[in-house]
Amino acid sequence: MSHSVCLTYDFDAVAGWTSAGMPEYRSWGVYGAETCVPRLLDLHDRTGVPSTWFVPGHTIESFPEAAGAIHDRGHEIQHHGWSHDPLPSFGSREAERRDFVRGIEAIEELTGETPTGFRNPAGGFSEHTVDLLREFGFEWDSSGTERDLRPYYLRERGTVEPDRPYRRGERTDVVTVPVPWHRDDWLQLFPVASDPQFVSYGHEPDVFHRWRTELDWMRDHVEEGVLTLLLHPQCAGRAPFVAELEAFVEDVTDLDDTAFADVSTVAASFSS
Repeated sequence: MSHSVCLTYDFDAVAGWTSAGMPEYRSWGVYGAETCVPRLLDLHDRTGVPSTWFVPGHTIESFPEAAGAIHDRGHEIQHHGWSHDPLPSFGSREAERRDFVRGIEAIEELTGETPTGFRNPAGGFSEHTVDLLREFGFEWDSSGTERDLRPYYLRERGTVEPDRPYRRGERTDVVTVPVPWHRDDWLQLFPVASDPQFVSYGHEPDVFHRWRTELDWMRDHVEEGVLTLLLHPQCAGRAPFVAELEAFVEDVTDLDDTAFADVSTVAASFSS
């Protein structure tokens, strides 16, 4: 039995703050791009493990050297919108499509390759998102939470009505590699006050203990399990998180039945 661990990074930089209506905190985004991305790439150079980076077009155009270094050092760059705005906020298929196209073009300009994978920037899918993923030939998505430790096939938008049962949409050929919220570093370790939510600062060793415990359970109970971590450079590149991350990488590397993989590899294996 072989299991996979995917290290994924949402390199939102300044776009994450502007799309959230908090541009005054943009210095955190600059910190993530100029200080944390190099630290994380050095970690991957030392350990030799692959990773997947979801990079908004805004970030690529704002920090081309940092984004280029990710690609040049062998890591895949996948679609994360252009603006990082929540998909339902666009209000129309045409507006959402323009953001999709602009994000695709930014990646193609940087890497010479068309992205095959997608992660929702924020706020869930709109009624148009699945259709756009298929229009542009995306092979996989890493946004959903219908499973926790196994990929599955994305479905079309279901029907949600207050007085009627939930009806699931039809299955598509787009693979979803799930990433539950409790594997998001930001939601546990980045202190942000933004109405109506307050996210408090956690303790890095506690978070990694939880992730190690989940990995152990997966190895014992799930066939060909996939544990995906959702990390953000401006959080994951800080001390002591980056040290805890490197220790986690070393622990996983020592396992006989588990290996690191990028999300494209996991999705292709599942679909085949």
